[in-house]
Amino acid sequence: MPLENALGFLRSLEGSRPLSGTIVVFGPHGFLREFVVSTTAARLAAKDYKYRSVQIGAGGDLATALDELGEPDLFAAKRLLVCRVLKSHRDRGGDDTADDEEDGFLSRAAPGGEAALAEVIEAGVAPNHLLLVYERDNLPARIRRAAEKSSVLVNCLRPFDNQIPDYALAFARARGRKLGAGSADFLAARHAGDLAAIANALDKAALLAEDGKAIEESALSEPGTRKIPDLFEIADSVARGLAGRVLGQVDRALAFGRDPIELLAVELIPALRRMMIAATFLSHRRGVAEIASAIGGSPTSGLVTRAIDGARRFGLERLKKSYIRAIELDESFKNGAIKEREQALAGLLLVLLG
Repeated sequence: MPLENALGFLRSLEGSRPLSGTIVVFGPHGFLREFVVSTTAARLAAKDYKYRSVQIGAGGDLATALDELGEPDLFAAKRLLVCRVLKSHRDRGGDDTADDEEDGFLSRAAPGGEAALAEVIEAGVAPNHLLLVYERDNLPARIRRAAEKSSVLVNCLRPFDNQIPDYALAFARARGRKLGAGSADFLAARHAGDLAAIANALDKAALLAEDGKAIEESALSEPGTRKIPDLFEIADSVARGLAGRVLGQVDRALAFGRDPIELLAVELIPALRRMMIAATFLSHRRGVAEIASAIGGSPTSGLVTRAIDGARRFGLERLKKSYIRAIELDESFKNGAIKEREQALAGLLLVLLG
């Protein structure tokens, strides 16, 4: 099998081409090695492969990885084994002398070592997959020869300057996102060759971007704090009945560390209470001044106006049911009866806004 660079391999993952049973990842760029591993693992996880991980350090050998590949598992018919061979590992085989002498070590035999692993690679690991990750610039000769026959070799070299925008596009596509015109060049100019910084910037922008829309340059240049929903912005969107915006704002607020209990108690319950007061007064044909007095605001304030608009939009009965449910959730959150708070909060909003 031909040797691939990281960019070419990431592009191949975007298609429907079946993956090789064994993928050997190596090279000097540590971030690229890990990005290739995580992206490959995500693709296989989507096909119900169970993730397993093994690290081989200074005092270990490859027997653990071989056992994991060879032994059946009643609970995981298909497994992805990620085997990281650390820099500290020195496993010697008889024909690896040339490689080993570069590091100043003499060759010696090692039971359960690279010779046995090379045989497994040549024989195939189906139905499992093996991701063999070496923290070194070059592969042991025996492993390279075995992998060249039937596996994929991915060399994670430091990228050239003209490859940086291509990597930015590949990182975005790996996260299911598209970049707007000029965004890849902007990232390349801003972060130079720091691929980790580029990927981190894309992850932040993807967190804040709306589904299905490309990430524009403005989203990459604007500080993330300006994108966090302001206090009471969620309550305002609830009163306006903007379901998509509310759910997006709640997701972003949770991602930036706000607690579901706080969102419910500070944003949603007060907003529901104000709308319910307004709906009750409207049902008795009371005017704006009386509603404002009951809410505790000015008749011309946006708080009162949005409460009245929300009351007319949702109606008294829906607001009563939602308010009772919100109070029950608040109690259940605080006494620990409900653990999946984010999902419960989303359910409440969907019932109210749906």
